[in-house]
Amino acid sequence: MAVVTNTEYGALPAVQITAADGSQATVSLFGAHLLSWKTGDGKERLFVSAQTPLDGSKAIRGGVPVIFPQFNVRGPGLRHGFARVSTWRLTGSGGDGGQSFLEFGLNQNDLAPEHAQAWPHAFELTLRFTLHGDALDAQFTVHNSGAQAFPFGLALHTYYDVGQLAATSISGLQHMRCTDHHNETLTQEHPALHFTEKLDRLYQSTPTLTLNTANATLRLEQQGFDNWVVWNPGQDDARALVDLADDEYLRFVCIEPACADQRPLAAGAKWTGKHRIAAD
Repeated sequence: MAVVTNTEYGALPAVQITAADGSQATVSLFGAHLLSWKTGDGKERLFVSAQTPLDGSKAIRGGVPVIFPQFNVRGPGLRHGFARVSTWRLTGSGGDGGQSFLEFGLNQNDLAPEHAQAWPHAFELTLRFTLHGDALDAQFTVHNSGAQAFPFGLALHTYYDVGQLAATSISGLQHMRCTDHHNETLTQEHPALHFTEKLDRLYQSTPTLTLNTANATLRLEQQGFDNWVVWNPGQDDARALVDLADDEYLRFVCIEPACADQRPLAAGAKWTGKHRIAAD
């Protein structure tokens, strides 16, 4: 039987769920932000910067920021959108049969006035995190509850705790086309992607990936999204980030299921994306 408790993470109201097998997730209502995911062995799988504000004053650096309704600056609005800086509602929780879940919702009535004015659409977002064994599922649904179509982009901007960046690689991307931070298109030739400097790539395909670190292996799958985004700021860019210690870039990589380009959603329609992370 799952145990669900209200707690705080820093100064942020949060909800924690602990499954019968000991796996655990902690999610803040600010951003429906998954801040911690521990598998049944007690191992933390996500990275959160020691320098990020945890008071709701700005977006959180680490965990799983929820990006909506635009990815980065690929749209006319706030960079990475308003979902990660809005307060969501806990809409469901529980668990049996080896699965435990937390579900969160956000709609236009939950937004700060400046966000509602800048993006004047009726919508309902639903984000469900499910624990089962050594795996975590995230299901993200966008419902256009209004009378007019709207465009949107999104991502689950997941920060993985890799311990040692130099010992980290990603397999599954060989022969995949991508765009890098210079906006140049290239094809990955090598079987494994390693991190030796800043890396920011948007892949146009969504194969199953394997994240290999010094002490763990994670299998990453997605459905419904358009892209994988792989990012690490490297030394120079990390120094410019005030919410990241200079050497913390050596501890994480971001691997994100995304719909980077804006896509239309018709009135009354729904879009759903699924993401599974499984520890071997």
